[in-house]
Amino acid sequence: MPNLQNQIVLVTGATSGIGKVTATELARMGAHVVVLARDADKAEATQREIKAAAGHDKIDVLLADLSDLAQVRRAAAEFNARYPRLDVLVNNAGLVFGSQRQLSADGNELGLATNHLGPFLLTALLLDKLRASPAARVVNLASMAYQMAKPNLVDIQSERHYSAMRVYGNTKLYNIMFTQELARRLRAHGIANVSTNAVHPGVVATNFGASAGGWLSTLAQLGRPFMISVEKGAETSIFLAASPEVATTSGGFFDKKKAVAVKSSFNTPDHARQLWKLSEQLTDTSFLA
Repeated sequence: MPNLQNQIVLVTGATSGIGKVTATELARMGAHVVVLARDADKAEATQREIKAAAGHDKIDVLLADLSDLAQVRRAAAEFNARYPRLDVLVNNAGLVFGSQRQLSADGNELGLATNHLGPFLLTALLLDKLRASPAARVVNLASMAYQMAKPNLVDIQSERHYSAMRVYGNTKLYNIMFTQELARRLRAHGIANVSTNAVHPGVVATNFGASAGGWLSTLAQLGRPFMISVEKGAETSIFLAASPEVATTSGGFFDKKKAVAVKSSFNTPDHARQLWKLSEQLTDTSFLA
């Protein structure tokens, strides 16, 4: 087990599922873990549980709904004021939303806002703290669901064509493209002490998908006996966050602790640059330009 004493780790979506297991295991390795969550009561309960499991009190909470960009900015400002650096950022939070298109507080489609724009902005706002680490890592939770993606950057808000699973597939592809473009830009800027990788956790038995309603919820329930545990699902995230084996690897997409090819005709450097520019516009930020 790697020793993460003196490491500061931020995990989003850490009050349940893969995020909770990831935060708990990194804390067990000695890390000072900051849990970023939407729900204060769940966050407090999770904080107590992780402290008990890890045997130390270095577990803090930040509250923010990643779909609300003002809340992301506030949480990032709070982190920047409280901590000297960030050694590991795990952008774990992600959701499938319902059959009806919904909007975030900023007027963005809710799946896009939660799964892509929030993590994009959070990473941008914490970049200086990542750069202050001797060897920082950014782990982005993606999914093989990217294979269902049918992205159209002209209709990135899914105003013309909306389905919960298409949005999820699109945003998971965006997570991978963001990871690859971030790695490219870090190299271009000569920033060698920050690496980033994306992960497919496997098909995990959580409550994920329940909010989507209809056939998707039914399918999720029927498939549960064939799914892997959350502990198994978190293994690759933990591997990318802590293992010396991947300390210098950046821009990869990992499944079962192995780098795998991303098979998408949309995943081109040009589309990645377009997505980055559009993400900057939608979050009103400039990031490694």
